[in-house]
Formats: sequence, C-alpha cells, structure tokens
Amino acid sequence: MKKWVIIAGVVIVVVTVLVVVLLSNLGPVIKTAVNTYGPKITKTDVHLSNVDVSLLSAQAKIKKFYLGNPARFKSPEAMTVKSIFINMDEKSVLEDPIIIEKIEVVTPEITYEKMGRTDNFQAILNNIKRTAGAEKASEKKAAGKSKGKKIIIKDFIIRDGKIKLVTSILGGEGIFSPLPDIHLKNIGQKKGGASPVEALKEIFATLYAKIISPDVMDAFNNQLKELGSSIDAAGKSITSQAETAGEGIKKETDSLKGKIKGLLGD
Repeated sequence: MKKWVIIAGVVIVVVTVLVVVLLSNLGPVIKTAVNTYGPKITKTDVHLSNVDVSLLSAQAKIKKFYLGNPARFKSPEAMTVKSIFINMDEKSVLEDPIIIEKIEVVTPEITYEKMGRTDNFQAILNNIKRTAGAEKASEKKAAGKSKGKKIIIKDFIIRDGKIKLVTSILGGEGIFSPLPDIHLKNIGQKKGGASPVEALKEIFATLYAKIISPDVMDAFNNQLKELGSSIDAAGKSITSQAETAGEGIKKETDSLKGKIKGLLGD
C-alpha cells in the first residue's frame, strides 16, 4: 500500500513540476508562435511585443499586438491591440485539446480600408481560409492525423473597439465607428478541439461580419453624407466665384461629389 502511495506522490510531483515549467515558459512560447506562425497564416506582418504570465493563476497578458495589411493596401496596419488577456486551464496544458477558459481582446483599433470591390479584412480572411484549407488537405494526406495540439476556447471576447474607415476619396483622413462587441463561446468544442488556424478562421470571420454589419456601415454612410453636404455647400461658393477663379475648380468639386455618391451606392 505504501508503495502505491509513494508512486502516486512521485507522479503528482512530476506532473506539477512539468506544469510549472510549461507555464513559466508560456510567455516566450506564445510570443514565438505568434511572431513566427502568424505571418504564415495571414500572409501579413503579425507580431506582439511581450507576454506576461502568472504561474499561480495560469493567466497571460499579451502586450501590443499588431496585424499588418496585405501588400496592395496603403494603410500600414489592419489592427492594433494594447492588451489581450488569456486565462488557461492549467490542468489541460499537458493534454490534447488544451482548454483556454477565456481570451479577452480589449480596445482594439481597426483600420478598415476599402479598395474597389474588396477591402483589407476580406483579403486577410481569404488568406486565413486558404491556410486552413491547406492544413485540412495535409491532414487528409496524413490519414487524418494532426501535426499539432488542438484547442478549445470557452469564451472569446472583443470589447470596446473602434473602426477607422480609410478610402481614397477621404484624402488620407478617416472616419470612425464603434466596433460592436463580440462574444464567442466554446470554439472547437463540437469537434473535440480545433487547430489554432481553424479557431482563428472562426474568430476572424465573426470579426469581419461585425465590421461590415449594417450598424457600422450606416454610421460610416451618415458621416459620408454629411461630408457630401459640406462639399455641396462649398460647391455653391465656388460656383459664385467661377468667373474669377475658373471653371476647373467646379469640375473638381463635381468629381469629388460623384466619388462619394459612388461609395455610398447612390
């Protein structure tokens, strides 16, 4: 009996040490994973500056997350986040799937850039879908065996964010709208766990849906209409001075008004 008690005690100690070692190295592991594999998934620049980990609570805080834009877009970034909080189930660190109790993304700043019939977030989402598709094809070739661990995210929250619309007709300036809060539950649970790429695809698709939601688009359209009104007023003033200032100024004003109507779908 004593022998089994000793063995059980040794096992508990070993497992505890392994968990502590893994948690103590969790910060560098997360940072390396994001900075190394993030760009391969999104096909854009992805990096974070630091990760602080609490061993007692199995919580991590990601600082200064940066998501860049695809090459053809002019804005330097698609999203920046000062803080992301992660709360893990420390007991699952050695298991598959790993259970993440909560990820909370606080005050993200999103730059939404329109370019013709597409935009930067649609382009990034397409890149993530292609990466997920390639991963799935690779698993099929390997007889369904996954190369990495799966994860389950019980709660994923994005809150207090804002969106900046950037488009060529605004002349480098932007207009803003709040980002509707997002709360996803049990990501990957139905399949017994999802790969990080699959989880990111679900999260990013939901984020994109919120960015182009009617509430956000209406907020942008109302601001653009106000801009159109101010241009109309300016146009009247320019027209009254056309004899001295020339007809070229009026043509430029009419052209800009036309571009705004085109963006609004009028």
